[in-house]
Amino acid sequence: MKDQFNIEASLLQLISSEQAYHYNIVPVEAHNGTLLLKTDKASDRLRQELRVVLGKDIELVPETKENMAHYLALNFRTSEGDQSDGLHYSWDFLEKVLMRAKNIGSSDIHFEPYETFCRVRFRLDGKLKEQFVIERSEYPVIVNQLKIKAGLDISEKRLPQDGRITVKSQTGEFDIRVSSLPTLHGEKIVLRLLGKDTDNIQLEELGFTHRELKTYKQAIKKPNGIILISGPTGSGKTTTLYATLKILNDHKTNILTIEDPIEYTLEGINQVQLRENIGLDFASTLRTFLRQDPDIIMVGEIRDVKTANMAIRAAMTGHLVLSTIHTNSAWATISRLVDMGIPAFLIASTLNVSVAQRLVRKLCPYCKEEAKILKETFPVQMPIPKKLTTHYMAKGCHKCYHTGYKGRKAIYEIIPIGKALEGHIKNNDLEIDTYLKEEGIPTLKDNAVDLIRQGITSVEEVYALLMEGS
Repeated sequence: MKDQFNIEASLLQLISSEQAYHYNIVPVEAHNGTLLLKTDKASDRLRQELRVVLGKDIELVPETKENMAHYLALNFRTSEGDQSDGLHYSWDFLEKVLMRAKNIGSSDIHFEPYETFCRVRFRLDGKLKEQFVIERSEYPVIVNQLKIKAGLDISEKRLPQDGRITVKSQTGEFDIRVSSLPTLHGEKIVLRLLGKDTDNIQLEELGFTHRELKTYKQAIKKPNGIILISGPTGSGKTTTLYATLKILNDHKTNILTIEDPIEYTLEGINQVQLRENIGLDFASTLRTFLRQDPDIIMVGEIRDVKTANMAIRAAMTGHLVLSTIHTNSAWATISRLVDMGIPAFLIASTLNVSVAQRLVRKLCPYCKEEAKILKETFPVQMPIPKKLTTHYMAKGCHKCYHTGYKGRKAIYEIIPIGKALEGHIKNNDLEIDTYLKEEGIPTLKDNAVDLIRQGITSVEEVYALLMEGS
């Protein structure tokens, strides 16, 4: 006589009849957030997909096909439409993917097609990590669902498209920027998860040292001038700007921003979305801003000489201007502006402070491992820092999703522009290492070494910074 295998009602409620028949699964046990399932199709791919669909850690127990048919018929009712193709890739499924990414702190989701399979990767703490694999035949269903929700043309598969999705959840709502790109094997879709508010962004918690925070706050309290933050894409520049605007925002101040995209909603601030396809670029919007009686202007990025000139003009006419620029160090920002054709004397008279920043991953406190400093630990040209005999390395555990890292921290290089540096800028003297040492201003490299010393990050994570100036 066959095992009756009657499943408890509490377990039956964890999966729907459609899911049970589609995946050929039946629940056995649920304990501490892990769901034990029987199946005749056990594979790592199935486990990964079920983890997203059901929102739990999954363990699969192999079972015979005959027994599975019996267990399903005994415990789940079915109907003619229950096993329809593509059912598990409905918007309901994708919404669970989005919520999982949001809940674990992912910034981007990549849907990528290849010749024989497709995969989904999440960007966690700046690095991509594969979450699960999708059947090649099922991929178009996902693409169409995302494009419909983002208001994109599903019939256009030859050109890139951009759109936006607003997702509502029990904890609020958040926006997603959608970008499609035609590739050899189909359309690659990248979703950027954008925040709706800045409640959790505090200037004091970003990574400034006590001295750096004091220097920066003094610079932003000036009524006019330029605050420039430099760094590569994804280094947290925009977050620093938003945290700054939170401090400056009050009912007596008119603040205008031009952004691409608007990543957070700031109440009390007039935010404008860049639209270059209709001529709404940084330079033209800045020109309009000056007729809107602003006190503070935030420009998402200084990309060209027109924008740079408008920012300088705004600062000279009594406005405080905040912006970002792509350079490797705080002092290299000066060189970049000079290369753009901005006269050195204008830079010297309008720049309040130049900031460089990077985001570094913090070691997982639950699994990091201490190791001895060896000769090959640091770059060849770099001497081993004094009093540093050990360092910590990433290992990986379930609490950090086996990455070895948990969370990120910004490190800064902050150079206030005073009388002495104004002279350096006017004379086009861009060698200021001696000045920085005399003033005790730490560089990005200095702060990286300090994080290694404290066991907050690994040598591997900041290796590129350690090579600079070695």
